[in-house]
Amino acid sequence: MSSALNRLTGPVALAAFAVLITSASAASPVKYPETRKTTVVETLHGTEVADPYRWLEDDNAAETKTWVEAQNKVTFGYLAGIPEREKIRKRLTELWNYERFGLPSKRGSRYFISRNSGLQNQSVLYTMETLSSEPKVLLDPNTLSADGTVALSGLALSKDGNLLAYGVSRSGSDWQEWQVRDVKTGKDLADKIEWVKFSGASWLKDGSGFFYSRYDAPTEATKLSKANYFHKLYFHKIGTPQSEDRLVFDRPDQKEWNFGGSVTDDGKYLVISQNQGTDRKNRVFLVDLSKPAWDVVPLLNEFDADYTPLDNDGTTFWFRTDLNAPRGRIIAIDIAKPARSNWKVLIAQNEDNLTGASVVGDRFVVDYLKDARSVVKLFKLDGTFDKELPLPGIGSAGGFGGERGDKETFFSFTGFTVPGAIYRYDFTTGQATVFRQPKVDFNSDDFETKQVFYTSKDGTRVPMFITHKKGLKLDGSNAAILYGYGGFNISITPSFSTSMAAWLELGGVYAVANLRGGGEYGEAWHKAGTKLQKQNVFDDCIAAAEHLVAQKYTAPKKLALMGGSNGGLLVGAVINQRPDLFGAGLPAVGVMDMLRFHKFTIGWAWTSDYGTPEDKTEFAYLKGYSPLHNLKPGTKYPAIMVTTGDHDDRVVPAHSFKYAARLQEVQAGEAPVLIRIETKAGHGAGKPTAKLIEESADKWSFLYENLGMRSSAPR
Repeated sequence: MSSALNRLTGPVALAAFAVLITSASAASPVKYPETRKTTVVETLHGTEVADPYRWLEDDNAAETKTWVEAQNKVTFGYLAGIPEREKIRKRLTELWNYERFGLPSKRGSRYFISRNSGLQNQSVLYTMETLSSEPKVLLDPNTLSADGTVALSGLALSKDGNLLAYGVSRSGSDWQEWQVRDVKTGKDLADKIEWVKFSGASWLKDGSGFFYSRYDAPTEATKLSKANYFHKLYFHKIGTPQSEDRLVFDRPDQKEWNFGGSVTDDGKYLVISQNQGTDRKNRVFLVDLSKPAWDVVPLLNEFDADYTPLDNDGTTFWFRTDLNAPRGRIIAIDIAKPARSNWKVLIAQNEDNLTGASVVGDRFVVDYLKDARSVVKLFKLDGTFDKELPLPGIGSAGGFGGERGDKETFFSFTGFTVPGAIYRYDFTTGQATVFRQPKVDFNSDDFETKQVFYTSKDGTRVPMFITHKKGLKLDGSNAAILYGYGGFNISITPSFSTSMAAWLELGGVYAVANLRGGGEYGEAWHKAGTKLQKQNVFDDCIAAAEHLVAQKYTAPKKLALMGGSNGGLLVGAVINQRPDLFGAGLPAVGVMDMLRFHKFTIGWAWTSDYGTPEDKTEFAYLKGYSPLHNLKPGTKYPAIMVTTGDHDDRVVPAHSFKYAARLQEVQAGEAPVLIRIETKAGHGAGKPTAKLIEESADKWSFLYENLGMRSSAPR
């Protein structure tokens, strides 16, 4: 790849911004801020690629900040002109105002649980002596910032439950700071750990310290954009400064290797999992913690499959793996006899996709996906099938944490119209009982979810969930949202969304397509939507939209496409290919520049799914669908509202900035092209409730205006 020829031309006409942002509203044509163009050109594999808005990649530049302010002024001016916006915001606030809980866990003699009273920006962590005792506040992140933008990003309790290591994220950044709290006193110790990313914490059995992974400290100017390389695994001893932390493992010769360390429940071993990018394949190394040298010994070093450690019984380790089993199985490896010929299959692959497993209650608790719906089965430790755990209906189950000797575990269950309830499962009685049931001001009985299957372009059968009011008339008049993701082996399963509840009450249809690239049917389904087969994902999405239209759930002018992150890429690529099929698009924090994604923060890690622009063949393929590079002048695009956060250091906001600027430049139709840039927000995790409500109100108002929904008003 050649270096860029950066020939900047034209005045930095910041004053022009103020002239063009006067009175944008839903009732009048939108006048966009003038975005300066340059003549940046790069020659990649013999192809000249123009990048006139590259200056927007500099998030610290005054000109970029001025552009952000100008775009937000236009966007919020437009949204303020939608009469229904305040009604929608009010209804969202009412819906969000319900008590909700996280899954309880037990350490030592105490239970730990998170709770949000309703409209708190962040959930609060409590302790309880028993499941029926009064919860006591242990950590309230709402006290860490006035606006709720400091969020808990990780929790790790010592074996006896007396010490809590907790990570916090500021303004949505992936960077974490970790501290330690004495559970008995509720006071923080002096320990402070900085520059942690993509890592949890794992305690030694005696509570004397914990393992964590971090990067070297960046500069203030580059911390939100510089590529993250050379992950390192450390041990922090309680009561010592971070500068004295012990380096346990790194690979100076492998800048893309990321490490995670986890202490086994018996406290005897440290299991180090090494990944490269987002590929599920990993290597596994072991440390015998009884030996002071802490030598790192390879166990699984072929990088040929996913090996997820579950637990161990002495020298026998149990792994969930997709080795020779694309839908997953569970195997046993005796580290005293590690040769592959000695491995034992405990739970064989079956027709459903094994997505998760835990060892608790002297059982393997195994979570399967059957056509993107949860099925949970229990097996004895020798792999013998025990029973299927009855679930309340069609939906998603999750949780099942704990240790092997525990007599109970907790899990959540949710569906598109069913708020997530928490259940306690008793291994002695074999009964599941409701532990906490949320009470939401939403009548689930008024709505229904059905699962359909449609045929994609190449004949592949693809599932899709469709949720709407009961008695919906299939006459093509309904506004609808089609949501998709299709990447990184991530399964999109039924779940309740407070925001989407408001959309359903508005009369909207909500469809979720389980596109290739995801993990719904195992590794083969995932691989079919990666690299040089990424077009399959877009074809699956287009076929889903065509199915909704053909079955008269909606019509093209009434249909919106929505997705975030990799799903934002999906929205951009699909609407570029079929602008006639949609009335609106909501791409959130999307990967829009497929020729430069690998140059920022953790973007290089996505090459396992996307391929790399450094390869000539993959470059040509990426350029062929890159949302930024396939916007065509003279095209009438549907209404688009891009959303991003100024502190997004996962998918840097430059992706959205450049895409929005180019789309505003080429839009030939009258539909608005807006970008909503949340300040003090990142990729989405930890976003305060107040910001979630405001953003949802703005999205639904934008669709209300542009999908012609005035015939149905919010209640």
